[in-house]
Formats: sequence, structure tokens, C-alpha cells
Amino acid sequence: MIEPSGRRERKKAATRQKIADTALRLFLERGYDAVGIRDVAAEADVAVTTVFSHFASKEALVFEQDEDFEERLARAVTGRAPHEPLIPALRREIQALVRHCTADSAAPIWHMIDASPALQEYEESMRLRHAESLATALAAAPDLPQTTTACRTIARFVIDAYSLAREAADPEAAVDEIFRMIEAAWEVARLSRPA
Repeated sequence: MIEPSGRRERKKAATRQKIADTALRLFLERGYDAVGIRDVAAEADVAVTTVFSHFASKEALVFEQDEDFEERLARAVTGRAPHEPLIPALRREIQALVRHCTADSAAPIWHMIDASPALQEYEESMRLRHAESLATALAAAPDLPQTTTACRTIARFVIDAYSLAREAADPEAAVDEIFRMIEAAWEVARLSRPA
């Protein structure tokens, strides 16, 4: 009998979460460099191939919500109500991410990331990918006729807002300050686009 896709998807998501939780626990207990994929697989009681079917690399285990965040940013553009302003929609997503990443429980994870060149490099490539994905969503939105350069620039500003706010003494105030500048830049781009 074929299992319903809903059940299969729930099981797949649970396995993925179990692997990610196990990896993070091991990384924090033993150190990122001291833990291998085989260690994660053994502790999570799955095959190494199962780990790789859910995560493309060891670094991806640390950033397990990467795809969700990328999709949420694109949905902030494409899922807006008719005539809902763009910048406040993006600001809400960045603010939610900053709150998540500046919670006290996230501090050990960021210490680990900051101490690992491999994780820092992965985070940088992830941010560039998110910016390109967001730029693509902006360029495709029919109510946001902008040049490719304007879309890519605003997307980079939005993604960088997250990093800058996360590192600020007052992340919420930093998000507000940065998004005032992003909104001004978007308005300049809107007013200066060719007719």
C-alpha cells in the first residue's frame, strides 16, 4: 500500500530535523571540527547517505533553516497583498530572522560560526545566494518594475541588513535604521527609472 504523501513528507521532515538537531548538539558539545558526518549519522541512527539526502554538506547542517529563509524572503515579495508596500514586507521577514538569531539560545551557535572559517565562508555564500534569489523575485514582480541593477542592489541591502543588525548592540533599532535607508534607496530607484 502506498503511504499518503502527507505522511511521507511529515516523516521526511522529522528525519531531517532529527539529523539537524543531533548535528548541532554534537557540534556544540565536541566542537565543529571534531565531529564528522559519520558521527552525526551514527548518533541520529541513520545512514550517511540519509544525511546527505537531506543536507548537501556538513556546513549545511548548521544552517538547516537556510532554504526556509530564502523561500520566506521570496514570498515576502510574491505573496504580498495587492498594493502592499514592498519594503515593510521585507522588513518584517528580516526582523523575524534577526529576533531568531539574536535570541540567547543562538549565542553558542554564532560563537561556533564565528570561530570556523568554513562556516563563515558557507554563511557568506548563503547570503549571496539569498540576495540573488531575492533579486530574481523582485525583478519578476509585475508591480515592481525596476532595473536588474536596482533589484540586485536592494536585495543585497536587505540581506546585509540581517548581518548588520545581528551584530548591533540593539538589533531592533538597527533593523529600523537600516530599513529607513533601504526604503529611501528603493524610492530613489523608483523615481529615477526610465519611463
